[in-house]
Amino acid sequence: MVVPDAYEFVDELPRTSTGKFLKTALREKFAVRDWSGLAAQEYFMFKHHTAEIGDVRLHYVTVGNGPQAICLLHGWPQTWWEWRRVMPALAEHFTVVAPDMRGLGDSSCPAGGYDKRNVANDIWRLMHDTLGHQRFFLAGHDWGGPVAYALAHAHGEAVTRLAILDVVVPFGSADALTWGGKRWHHGFHWVQDLPEALVAGRERMYLSWFYSNLAYNPAAITPEDINEYVRAYSQPGVLRAGFEFYRATPTDIAHNNENKKIPLAMPVLALGGSGGKGRGLQVLENMRELASDVRGGEIAECGHWLPEEQPEAVVREMLAFFCETS
Repeated sequence: MVVPDAYEFVDELPRTSTGKFLKTALREKFAVRDWSGLAAQEYFMFKHHTAEIGDVRLHYVTVGNGPQAICLLHGWPQTWWEWRRVMPALAEHFTVVAPDMRGLGDSSCPAGGYDKRNVANDIWRLMHDTLGHQRFFLAGHDWGGPVAYALAHAHGEAVTRLAILDVVVPFGSADALTWGGKRWHHGFHWVQDLPEALVAGRERMYLSWFYSNLAYNPAAITPEDINEYVRAYSQPGVLRAGFEFYRATPTDIAHNNENKKIPLAMPVLALGGSGGKGRGLQVLENMRELASDVRGGEIAECGHWLPEEQPEAVVREMLAFFCETS
């Protein structure tokens, strides 16, 4: 008898129109993952689900059953996986939900809809309509930050506290977002079609550059982690969807210029990495332009990848903030 090393619970198995199991689809979904060592243990700690939300099928993971929910939004070039070292500690206090945003990870890849207001609506419909959370906490890293801001602005009655990690929400112009051109990839990703043509087949080389060069501690994102990210971004349509997050920047700026007229009222935590290529105090300064109750600062010895480079510090800051009673 063969005893499996791990199990994964899924909402449904792929089938043909006649009801037969699509074994090929199952193999494609799971066989390319590196299930060795800690990666498998971490992956199967969480429950995996899918939800049909308008034109997109969202993949999301959950852990914990606390009385309050917290939604964690990832960035590029990552997936829900970036939160894996933070989620168990948060799950001791909250019901934790970590989706793959539209087009990314194991969510489906619609042709359009990548402006952050629309992506935020996907998350709102998941949290409120599908999962039934009337009020919840929200955190976003990298592109997850502007999505979280858009959601908080649209549904301030539901988002009770907001955390933004190592990203600036663009308004006025893209200068702050691109760090005056230091974040060269923004301009490259804005170009139509060319990034897809140059990166396809070279996903590992391209994505690994960011994990290494935007980190204070590049070893924090392990080869197993890179395997998972490369698997996700090598799927059909995902590279293009990731670049579309960048190409939506002009629309995002127009939306944020409008939103900025009404500052966020809920408490906001703004954190940036202090070393390497982290944004440092830029995050705090940026959010003070957009919200009336902002606190935060820097995570020491940390680059851009806060939840992976300094998970203990992120957990400590988040618990102090989200568990605050006043």
